Amino acid sequence: MKRRKVVVAAGFCLSFFLGTLFNLLSVPAFEHQQLGKQQQQQQQLEASLEPTTAAATSGHALLRSLRQQIRARLREALRYGPFPERGARPPLERRRLMDLQRAQEEEREEREHGSAPRLGCSSVDAASDVRFVGSGYTKAVYRAALNGSFAVALKSVDFGGHDMEECVRKYGSAGDCYRLASVKLVKEMALMERLQHPNILKLYGYCYQDSNDIKDTVTAITELGSPLEMIQLLQTPWEERFRICLSLMRLLHYLTHSPLGSLTLLDFRPRQFVLVDGELKVTDLDDASVEETPCSSSADCLLEFPARNFTLLCSNGHCQGINEKRNLYNAYRFFFTYLLPHSAPTALRPLLDKIVNSTGELLWGTDETLAHLEKALDIYRSGQYLMNDTQTHKTEYKRVVDASIPGENYRCWPSYQHDGCMLSVYDVREAIGVCESHVQCRAFVLSNQSTWTGHQLVLFKTGSTSMTSAKGKLTYVKLGS
Repeated sequence: MKRRKVVVAAGFCLSFFLGTLFNLLSVPAFEHQQLGKQQQQQQQLEASLEPTTAAATSGHALLRSLRQQIRARLREALRYGPFPERGARPPLERRRLMDLQRAQEEEREEREHGSAPRLGCSSVDAASDVRFVGSGYTKAVYRAALNGSFAVALKSVDFGGHDMEECVRKYGSAGDCYRLASVKLVKEMALMERLQHPNILKLYGYCYQDSNDIKDTVTAITELGSPLEMIQLLQTPWEERFRICLSLMRLLHYLTHSPLGSLTLLDFRPRQFVLVDGELKVTDLDDASVEETPCSSSADCLLEFPARNFTLLCSNGHCQGINEKRNLYNAYRFFFTYLLPHSAPTALRPLLDKIVNSTGELLWGTDETLAHLEKALDIYRSGQYLMNDTQTHKTEYKRVVDASIPGENYRCWPSYQHDGCMLSVYDVREAIGVCESHVQCRAFVLSNQSTWTGHQLVLFKTGSTSMTSAKGKLTYVKLGS
């Protein structure tokens, strides 16, 4: 009976701690004097944390080691809160994430302050069309529909994942192993809430529910994105590939100057990112870190990659800019090398090559790299890349208003349309240049669609015999074709 009371007390303390931790994450106007209370609660937790399952005497040492890992991860998660004030919302220190009965009251409070209501357990329970998307070592991701149409991602600890299976095999305590794994999700949610940026996936809400005989399992409700498929990206038009590289650089620039300090993505791979309406967004933040490598000399500041290594400067006991440089070189080797220069406009290639080479040699920081990418965007968006084009077009074209050509397609690469040749152009002059460079082209149709840069989408055709009336479309036909 005494042991049961200890276990119950320990479970209550842990639940209260996690509830308090998420309460901090959801309270924008959290006051600084609460930091002392937070530290006191952490000390109480560390003094009282016990395993949730009974263990044999021979396993006490292993469980003690597991509890130490849990405490270490909890301390790290606490580093990413509380949050700075954002507006004039009243303090909500007493609000508990664990108190699910207050969900409707909280949503009403959010609406009164002009922000979207936070999604919670009622949203998870009402979700439909739930489908598995993928999983990693720790977490599983599902796609779900809310209110029949609003698509979200549900992220939770994967009970059958590598981390859980290895932990249970070693320690024999599913409850404590879940606790260890779930803190990674807690940290990720904290960072999503703290780091507000267009290229970081949005956190819509979260939910605690009992599952698999484990109390208070957590589910994060986030923005839904499409996983990156590098093979497919290599086949997309340059303008879309450039957008991905620009999105990534804007993100890395923000992480260098984040409210938490310079933050690095230790597990930097394409699978940690998704696309949302063409914008690249980071989705996996549990391995992000603001720790800067301590050093006594530059020999301690070795930045190692599979292809090459860099030695950075040791300054004031830390390796100068190591978090920023690690992010930059990973951007170079995973993204810029493959996506940035290929099939780019001729006039932009020298600038793009300079960007690729400078990041590959770590000659620039995020400030200078982003400035050069923004310059490339300005040149492309304004049509300046066409100014030095001295090509003269000898062929004349007939302009046909309110007409289109439904058939007579041919394929080109890279194209916005799989079964045809659809490319983006700045103006008609560029479209004529493209048509004359394609042997098959005899006509082209200006659509009423445009890309994210404002360039117009154009369909290039092998002929015009199937021309039909189409309101709002503009067709150009080679004379003598």
